[in-house]
Amino acid sequence: MDYFLFTWPNCPKCDALKAFFSEKGLPKQEYDVGQKEGRLKIREFIRDLKRDESGAVILPTLVCADGGRSEAVLNSREEFETWLRSRG
Repeated sequence: MDYFLFTWPNCPKCDALKAFFSEKGLPKQEYDVGQKEGRLKIREFIRDLKRDESGAVILPTLVCADGGRSEAVLNSREEFETWLRSRG
């Protein structure tokens, strides 16, 4: 499973999800969507992204991908923990 984490600088929710990955020692590829590289990478998953009522992409966004296919798109530490537990 590949984890692609899209974040924004100084975002407390982003920092909480990053901290969870560090605590668990899980590998991830992190992209700052404030940077060009992050904006380009997130486009690969544009159809799967969750948006708020104004149409903006919700951050943080964690894409759990297997073989290049999105298995889950999650937006918080709590969602990720629940998803991990559901996988056994």
